[in-house]
Amino acid sequence: MRHRLRDPITGLLFVLPMLVLFVIFRFVPSLGAAGLSVTDYQLGGSWSFVGVTNYARLFDDPIFMGALRVTIVYVAIYVPLTLLVSLGTALLLNSVIFMKGIFRSALFLPYVTSFVFAGVIWRWMYEFDGFINGLLAKIDLGPVGFLDDTALVLPALATVSVWKGFGYSMLILLAGLKSIPSSYLEAARVDGANAWQRFRSIVLPLLRPALFFVIVIETIGAFQAFDVIYVMTGGGPSRASYNLIYALYDQGFGNFNVAYAATIGIVLFVLVFIVSMIQRRLLDRSNT
Repeated sequence: MRHRLRDPITGLLFVLPMLVLFVIFRFVPSLGAAGLSVTDYQLGGSWSFVGVTNYARLFDDPIFMGALRVTIVYVAIYVPLTLLVSLGTALLLNSVIFMKGIFRSALFLPYVTSFVFAGVIWRWMYEFDGFINGLLAKIDLGPVGFLDDTALVLPALATVSVWKGFGYSMLILLAGLKSIPSSYLEAARVDGANAWQRFRSIVLPLLRPALFFVIVIETIGAFQAFDVIYVMTGGGPSRASYNLIYALYDQGFGNFNVAYAATIGIVLFVLVFIVSMIQRRLLDRSNT
Protein backbone atom coordinates (compact mmCIF):
# COMPACT_ATOMS: atom_id res chain seq x y z
CA MET A 1 0.00 0.00 0.00
CA ARG A 2 2.83 2.40 0.86
CA HIS A 3 4.48 1.62 -2.47
CA ARG A 4 1.27 2.40 -4.40
CA LEU A 5 0.70 5.64 -2.48
CA ARG A 6 4.27 6.91 -2.78
CA ASP A 7 3.91 8.47 -6.23
CA PRO A 8 0.53 10.17 -5.61
CA ILE A 9 1.77 11.58 -2.29
CA THR A 10 4.99 12.81 -3.90
CA GLY A 11 3.00 14.51 -6.65
CA LEU A 12 0.68 16.08 -4.08
CA LEU A 13 3.64 17.50 -2.15
CA PHE A 14 4.91 19.17 -5.32
CA VAL A 15 1.56 20.83 -6.08
CA LEU A 16 0.73 21.57 -2.45
CA PRO A 17 2.13 25.16 -2.41
CA MET A 18 0.06 26.12 -5.45
CA LEU A 19 -2.96 24.28 -4.06
CA VAL A 20 -2.72 26.23 -0.79
CA LEU A 21 -2.47 29.52 -2.67
CA PHE A 22 -5.46 28.55 -4.82
CA VAL A 23 -7.59 27.73 -1.77
CA ILE A 24 -6.61 30.91 0.09
CA PHE A 25 -6.82 33.41 -2.76
CA ARG A 26 -9.41 31.80 -5.09
CA PHE A 27 -11.67 29.31 -3.40
CA VAL A 28 -12.16 31.06 -0.05
CA PRO A 29 -12.84 34.50 -1.62
CA SER A 30 -15.36 32.86 -3.97
CA LEU A 31 -17.21 31.37 -1.01
CA GLY A 32 -17.01 34.74 0.73
CA ALA A 33 -18.50 36.49 -2.30
CA ALA A 34 -21.36 33.99 -2.39
CA GLY A 35 -22.01 34.67 1.29
CA LEU A 36 -21.88 38.45 0.86
CA SER A 37 -24.34 38.30 -2.03
CA VAL A 38 -27.16 37.27 0.33
CA THR A 39 -26.53 40.14 2.76
CA ASP A 40 -26.84 43.93 2.66
CA TYR A 41 -23.24 44.48 3.77
CA GLN A 42 -21.59 47.78 2.92
CA LEU A 43 -17.93 48.51 3.53
CA GLY A 44 -17.41 49.54 7.15
CA GLY A 45 -21.06 49.04 8.13
CA SER A 46 -23.28 46.45 9.75
CA TRP A 47 -25.04 43.76 7.77
CA SER A 48 -28.06 41.49 7.86
CA PHE A 49 -29.26 38.51 5.84
CA VAL A 50 -31.50 39.53 2.91
CA GLY A 51 -31.73 36.28 0.92
CA VAL A 52 -32.14 36.73 -2.83
CA THR A 53 -33.06 40.42 -2.58
CA ASN A 54 -29.83 41.51 -4.25
CA TYR A 55 -30.39 39.10 -7.14
CA ALA A 56 -33.95 40.37 -7.65
CA ARG A 57 -32.63 43.93 -7.53
CA LEU A 58 -30.13 43.18 -10.31
CA PHE A 59 -32.74 42.39 -12.91
CA ASP A 60 -34.68 45.55 -12.04
CA ASP A 61 -31.53 47.64 -12.38
CA PRO A 62 -31.26 49.25 -15.85
CA ILE A 63 -27.54 49.91 -15.31
CA PHE A 64 -26.87 46.21 -14.68
CA MET A 65 -28.96 45.14 -17.66
CA GLY A 66 -27.08 47.63 -19.83
CA ALA A 67 -23.76 46.29 -18.54
CA LEU A 68 -24.91 42.75 -19.29
CA ARG A 69 -25.78 43.74 -22.86
CA VAL A 70 -22.42 45.48 -23.32
CA THR A 71 -20.60 42.41 -22.00
CA ILE A 72 -22.38 40.03 -24.36
CA VAL A 73 -21.77 42.27 -27.37
CA TYR A 74 -18.11 42.64 -26.45
CA VAL A 75 -17.69 38.87 -26.10
CA ALA A 76 -19.45 38.34 -29.45
CA ILE A 77 -16.98 40.71 -31.12
CA TYR A 78 -13.79 39.76 -29.31
CA VAL A 79 -13.87 35.94 -29.29
CA PRO A 80 -14.45 35.33 -33.04
CA LEU A 81 -11.96 38.06 -33.94
CA THR A 82 -9.31 36.62 -31.62
CA LEU A 83 -9.91 33.11 -32.93
CA LEU A 84 -9.64 34.29 -36.53
CA VAL A 85 -6.40 36.25 -35.95
CA SER A 86 -4.84 33.53 -33.77
CA LEU A 87 -5.66 30.71 -36.16
CA GLY A 88 -4.57 32.74 -39.19
CA THR A 89 -1.20 33.64 -37.69
CA ALA A 90 -0.68 30.08 -36.41
CA LEU A 91 -1.29 28.70 -39.91
CA LEU A 92 1.15 31.22 -41.38
CA LEU A 93 3.82 30.43 -38.79
CA ASN A 94 3.32 26.72 -39.34
CA SER A 95 4.27 27.20 -42.98
CA VAL A 96 7.27 29.46 -42.31
CA ILE A 97 10.61 27.82 -43.05
CA PHE A 98 13.17 30.50 -42.15
CA MET A 99 13.46 32.60 -38.94
CA LYS A 100 10.55 30.88 -37.18
CA GLY A 101 11.73 31.97 -33.75
CA ILE A 102 11.97 35.63 -34.74
CA PHE A 103 8.45 35.68 -36.18
CA ARG A 104 7.00 33.89 -33.14
CA SER A 105 8.71 36.28 -30.74
CA ALA A 106 7.57 39.35 -32.69
CA LEU A 107 3.95 38.20 -32.77
CA PHE A 108 3.98 37.13 -29.12
CA LEU A 109 5.56 40.36 -27.90
CA PRO A 110 2.29 42.33 -27.42
CA TYR A 111 1.05 39.62 -25.02
CA VAL A 112 3.82 40.32 -22.51
CA THR A 113 3.38 44.10 -22.59
CA SER A 114 1.40 45.95 -19.94
CA PHE A 115 -2.32 46.36 -20.67
CA VAL A 116 -2.15 49.86 -19.23
CA PHE A 117 0.73 50.77 -21.52
CA ALA A 118 -1.07 49.27 -24.53
CA GLY A 119 -4.26 51.14 -23.61
CA VAL A 120 -2.47 54.49 -23.37
CA ILE A 121 -0.74 54.00 -26.72
CA TRP A 122 -3.90 52.87 -28.51
CA ARG A 123 -5.94 55.70 -26.99
CA TRP A 124 -3.51 58.14 -28.58
CA MET A 125 -3.74 56.25 -31.88
CA TYR A 126 -7.56 56.48 -31.80
CA GLU A 127 -7.67 60.23 -31.06
CA PHE A 128 -8.84 62.69 -33.72
CA ASP A 129 -5.25 63.83 -34.31
CA GLY A 130 -3.81 60.37 -33.75
CA PHE A 131 -2.05 57.94 -36.03
CA ILE A 132 -5.12 56.05 -37.35
CA ASN A 133 -7.10 59.18 -38.16
CA GLY A 134 -3.98 60.61 -39.77
CA LEU A 135 -3.97 57.66 -42.17
CA LEU A 136 -7.70 57.96 -42.78
CA ALA A 137 -7.33 61.67 -43.53
CA LYS A 138 -4.99 60.87 -46.40
CA ILE A 139 -7.78 58.96 -48.14
CA ASP A 140 -10.49 61.47 -47.14
CA LEU A 141 -12.19 59.15 -44.61
CA GLY A 142 -11.37 60.82 -41.32
CA PRO A 143 -11.52 61.86 -38.67
CA VAL A 144 -13.44 59.10 -36.85
CA GLY A 145 -14.26 59.22 -33.15
CA PHE A 146 -13.49 55.61 -32.36
CA LEU A 147 -13.75 56.06 -28.58
CA ASP A 148 -16.44 58.76 -28.68
CA ASP A 149 -18.96 56.92 -30.85
CA THR A 150 -21.26 54.49 -29.01
CA ALA A 151 -21.40 52.27 -32.08
CA LEU A 152 -17.62 52.08 -32.57
CA VAL A 153 -16.25 51.98 -29.04
CA LEU A 154 -16.70 48.23 -28.43
CA PRO A 155 -15.14 47.17 -31.76
CA ALA A 156 -12.29 49.61 -31.07
CA LEU A 157 -11.69 48.18 -27.60
CA ALA A 158 -11.97 44.61 -28.87
CA THR A 159 -9.34 45.38 -31.52
CA VAL A 160 -6.91 46.56 -28.83
CA SER A 161 -7.59 43.45 -26.72
CA VAL A 162 -7.07 41.18 -29.73
CA TRP A 163 -3.77 42.87 -30.58
CA LYS A 164 -2.69 42.53 -26.95
CA GLY A 165 -3.75 38.93 -26.31
CA PHE A 166 -3.82 36.90 -29.51
CA GLY A 167 -0.21 35.75 -29.09
CA TYR A 168 -1.04 33.24 -26.36
CA SER A 169 -3.83 31.59 -28.35
CA MET A 170 -1.61 31.64 -31.42
CA LEU A 171 1.02 29.53 -29.65
CA ILE A 172 -1.59 27.06 -28.38
CA LEU A 173 -2.99 26.60 -31.89
CA LEU A 174 0.49 26.41 -33.37
CA ALA A 175 1.32 23.59 -30.96
CA GLY A 176 -1.90 21.85 -32.05
CA LEU A 177 -0.92 22.23 -35.70
CA LYS A 178 2.53 20.80 -35.01
CA SER A 179 0.94 17.71 -33.43
CA ILE A 180 -0.96 16.83 -36.64
CA PRO A 181 0.92 14.03 -38.45
CA SER A 182 2.27 15.30 -41.76
CA SER A 183 1.48 11.90 -43.30
CA TYR A 184 -2.27 12.68 -43.10
CA LEU A 185 -1.85 15.90 -45.06
CA GLU A 186 0.49 14.28 -47.55
CA ALA A 187 -1.96 11.42 -48.17
CA ALA A 188 -4.79 13.91 -48.75
CA ARG A 189 -2.58 15.90 -51.13
CA VAL A 190 -1.81 12.72 -53.10
CA ASP A 191 -5.54 11.96 -53.29
CA GLY A 192 -6.10 15.35 -54.92
CA ALA A 193 -7.49 17.35 -51.96
CA ASN A 194 -6.88 21.07 -52.28
CA ALA A 195 -5.73 23.34 -49.42
CA TRP A 196 -9.27 24.16 -48.24
CA GLN A 197 -10.34 20.51 -48.29
CA ARG A 198 -7.27 19.50 -46.29
CA PHE A 199 -7.93 22.27 -43.78
CA ARG A 200 -11.62 21.45 -43.40
CA SER A 201 -11.38 17.65 -43.32
CA ILE A 202 -8.07 17.07 -41.54
CA VAL A 203 -6.71 20.15 -39.78
CA LEU A 204 -9.91 21.40 -38.13
CA PRO A 205 -11.04 18.02 -36.71
CA LEU A 206 -7.58 17.25 -35.31
CA LEU A 207 -7.24 20.80 -33.99
CA ARG A 208 -10.54 20.65 -32.10
CA PRO A 209 -9.07 20.10 -28.59
CA ALA A 210 -6.80 23.14 -28.97
CA LEU A 211 -9.66 25.18 -30.43
CA PHE A 212 -11.88 24.24 -27.51
CA PHE A 213 -9.24 25.36 -25.02
CA VAL A 214 -8.64 28.64 -26.84
CA ILE A 215 -12.34 29.45 -27.20
CA VAL A 216 -13.06 28.78 -23.52
CA ILE A 217 -10.03 30.73 -22.26
CA GLU A 218 -10.69 33.70 -24.55
CA THR A 219 -14.39 33.72 -23.67
CA ILE A 220 -13.60 33.84 -19.97
CA GLY A 221 -11.09 36.62 -20.61
CA ALA A 222 -13.63 38.59 -22.63
CA PHE A 223 -16.21 38.37 -19.85
CA GLN A 224 -13.58 39.66 -17.41
CA ALA A 225 -12.32 42.55 -19.56
CA PHE A 226 -11.55 45.56 -17.40
CA ASP A 227 -8.04 47.03 -17.84
CA VAL A 228 -8.48 48.24 -21.40
CA ILE A 229 -11.90 49.73 -20.63
CA TYR A 230 -10.70 51.46 -17.46
CA VAL A 231 -7.68 53.00 -19.19
CA MET A 232 -9.23 53.96 -22.52
CA THR A 233 -12.88 54.89 -21.89
CA GLY A 234 -13.80 54.60 -18.21
CA GLY A 235 -17.04 52.91 -19.25
CA GLY A 236 -18.07 55.65 -21.67
CA PRO A 237 -19.27 57.19 -23.80
CA SER A 238 -22.77 57.11 -22.27
CA ARG A 239 -21.98 53.70 -20.67
CA ALA A 240 -21.47 52.17 -24.11
CA SER A 241 -18.42 50.28 -22.77
CA TYR A 242 -19.70 49.84 -19.22
CA ASN A 243 -19.50 46.05 -18.82
CA LEU A 244 -20.20 43.73 -15.87
CA ILE A 245 -16.69 43.87 -14.44
CA TYR A 246 -16.75 47.67 -14.56
CA ALA A 247 -20.16 47.64 -12.86
CA LEU A 248 -18.73 45.33 -10.18
CA TYR A 249 -15.79 47.68 -9.68
CA ASP A 250 -18.06 50.71 -9.58
CA GLN A 251 -20.36 49.22 -6.96
CA GLY A 252 -17.60 47.77 -4.79
CA PHE A 253 -14.98 50.54 -4.90
CA GLY A 254 -17.06 53.51 -6.01
CA ASN A 255 -20.25 53.12 -3.97
CA PHE A 256 -18.73 50.75 -1.36
CA ASN A 257 -21.74 48.48 -1.83
CA VAL A 258 -19.78 45.27 -1.38
CA ALA A 259 -22.77 42.94 -1.21
CA TYR A 260 -24.24 44.19 -4.47
CA ALA A 261 -20.82 43.96 -6.15
CA ALA A 262 -20.49 40.38 -4.92
CA THR A 263 -23.90 39.60 -6.41
CA ILE A 264 -22.74 40.87 -9.80
CA GLY A 265 -19.66 38.67 -9.47
CA ILE A 266 -21.71 35.55 -8.72
CA VAL A 267 -24.04 36.22 -11.67
CA LEU A 268 -21.00 36.69 -13.91
CA PHE A 269 -19.54 33.39 -12.67
CA VAL A 270 -22.77 31.54 -13.42
CA LEU A 271 -22.99 33.16 -16.86
CA VAL A 272 -19.41 32.17 -17.75
CA PHE A 273 -19.99 28.62 -16.49
CA ILE A 274 -23.13 28.21 -18.60
CA VAL A 275 -21.44 29.59 -21.71
CA SER A 276 -18.45 27.27 -21.18
CA MET A 277 -20.71 24.23 -20.88
CA ILE A 278 -22.55 25.20 -24.06
CA GLN A 279 -19.23 25.56 -25.87
CA ARG A 280 -18.12 22.16 -24.62
CA ARG A 281 -21.27 20.52 -25.93
CA LEU A 282 -21.11 22.29 -29.30
CA LEU A 283 -17.50 21.23 -29.82
CA ASP A 284 -18.32 17.58 -29.08
CA ARG A 285 -17.39 16.49 -25.57
CA SER A 286 -15.99 13.14 -26.72
CA ASN A 287 -13.30 14.85 -28.78
CA THR A 288 -12.21 17.44 -26.22
